[in-house]
Amino acid sequence: MNHPRKPLQLGLFMPNCSNMSAISTYRTVPDEWPYESNKRIALAAEAAGFDFLFPVSRWRGFGGPTDYLGTSLETLTWASALLAVTSRIRVFSTVHVPVFHPVVVAKMGATLDHIGQGRWGINLVSGWSREEFEMMGVELLPHAERYQRTAAFVEILQGLWTQPPGTFNYDSPWYQVRGGYSLPQPATLPPIANAGGSPDAKAMVARLCDWAFVSTPSIAATADITADIRTRAAAFGRTVQCAGFPFVLWRDSEDEALAEVARIIAHKDGVAAGNWLDGLGLGSGSFDQFTLDMMVLGAGALPVIGTAEQVASKLAALYAGGLDGLLMVFQAYHDDTVRFERDLSPLLREMGVLAH
Repeated sequence: MNHPRKPLQLGLFMPNCSNMSAISTYRTVPDEWPYESNKRIALAAEAAGFDFLFPVSRWRGFGGPTDYLGTSLETLTWASALLAVTSRIRVFSTVHVPVFHPVVVAKMGATLDHIGQGRWGINLVSGWSREEFEMMGVELLPHAERYQRTAAFVEILQGLWTQPPGTFNYDSPWYQVRGGYSLPQPATLPPIANAGGSPDAKAMVARLCDWAFVSTPSIAATADITADIRTRAAAFGRTVQCAGFPFVLWRDSEDEALAEVARIIAHKDGVAAGNWLDGLGLGSGSFDQFTLDMMVLGAGALPVIGTAEQVASKLAALYAGGLDGLLMVFQAYHDDTVRFERDLSPLLREMGVLAH
């Protein structure tokens, strides 16, 4: 029996880091990375009916004129502040596995779940930026081993969050837990997301995660990517939701929208964009088809550009292609969130993509 799909979930890939919207020196509003701006955006997103907020976690920037993402708000403390001032929207934290012990994150996550009354989620990053981790004296593991360690991290979180305190034990090459104890436990398990695109990452996501954060080079490519995730999850008797991240920009005419994108790219920070693309490591699966110019808009976000009607149709096509959620990148986050509710949400409701 086929059940009707849930409506598309709307989220923001938040500007908790500097220059989040584009790897470019061109901008129309002051940088929105400060906490007060993030709080204002979060409240606007909640008022607009959005479903979640998703941050980037960075420990240093990528050089060039923008030093892309060089100033950033840490995402566990960031989430605690936003959960305290919102009432409905879900707030994720992005956590680098090599930097944290899972017993510590289990305690922090349960605290955040308590603050947000069940509205917190976690995005686990296995770690890829050699420069960041060399700064800390942390060794990057071989690619396949990174996701084995992340799987262990997830299993420890879930064990500490569900098993009676003092009874949880775990052995792995990376972590040993004896009599694991963490109170309070979350009322329900927080959703776990991962953005890896390699076969190793997708195998881990299919077995253990709730959300796959996917990178797609085109709308047409989306269906195959989401179908692959669902097929892998079904092999474990599970379902995994898929979220993509589009750079969404709309104007009164398509020409105006395309001209604005051209201005952003014309002022691209080629040094930072190159460092970002190089650091991702081609061959890992996530960004193999991306060019330098494609990386400028939201660091590889899928361009969804045009009039309001064109953009709504493209977002509906992403939903039809299997995306359950969108983590949108905006040129001007607060203003575009308010405009989205006015210009795009009614169109998406008419199309049956958003709930009425």
